Amino acid sequence: MKTTIKILLLVAIAALGYFVIMSVMTPIQFETERAKREKVVIERLIDLRTAQIEYRDQKGRYTAGLDTLINFLQTGKKRMVLKEGMLTDAQLQAGLTEAKAVRIVRSGNQKEIIANGLQNFRRDTTMTNLLNALYDGKYTVENVAELQYIPFTEQAPFEVELNNSYVNSTGINIPLIEIRAPYMVYLSDINRQETLNLIDLQEKLEKYAGLKVGSVIEPNNFAGNWE
Repeated sequence: MKTTIKILLLVAIAALGYFVIMSVMTPIQFETERAKREKVVIERLIDLRTAQIEYRDQKGRYTAGLDTLINFLQTGKKRMVLKEGMLTDAQLQAGLTEAKAVRIVRSGNQKEIIANGLQNFRRDTTMTNLLNALYDGKYTVENVAELQYIPFTEQAPFEVELNNSYVNSTGINIPLIEIRAPYMVYLSDINRQETLNLIDLQEKLEKYAGLKVGSVIEPNNFAGNWE
C-alpha cells in the first residue's frame, strides 16, 4: 500500500511539475511565434499601403476591392523620371534651376547647353512596369495576387474599409482607409486561449486587436499601429 501511495505521489508531483512548466512556457512560445508571424504580416501591410497610395495617386481615390488593386498592379504603368547628372552649387548660385536646365537640354541648343555646363545633364520621362517600379522585382504578375491574403492563413483576405465622408476642420474632404489583419485570423492556430487573452487585453486598452495601417476615424498619414 505504501509503495502504491508513493508511486501515486510521484506521478502527481510529475504532473504538477509539467503543468507548472507549461504554464510558463506556453505564453513564451506563443509570443515567440507571434513575433515571427507579425514581421511577415507587417511587411505585407506595408506593401498594400504602397499599392493603395499609388492607386490613389493615379485614380484619385482608394479602392476597397483587393481584386481591383491586384489587377491594377498587374496591368498598371508608372511614369518615371530618369535622372543623369546633378546641378552644382555654382550652377545653382548662377540661377540655374532643375526646370530651367531641363528646358535648355530639351531645346537641343548645343551652344546654350555647353555654356551652362549641361552636357551630361538629362531628365527623361518614361513609362515603366508598375510592379517593378513599386517593388523592384519582389512581386511578379504571377505571384502578386498573394498580396491580398493575410500570411499564415488559408487565403483569408485582409479587411479593407473606406471612409469617403470625412471632412476636416477647414471643410476639406479627406478620403480615409484602413487595412486590417485581426489577431484571431493569423494567431489562433498557435494557441486559441493565448490569442483570446491577447484580444481581451487589447480591448481593455481600447486598441485594435490585430495589425492595421491607416484609420477610418481620423487622418493618421496611413500609419501602422505598430509604428
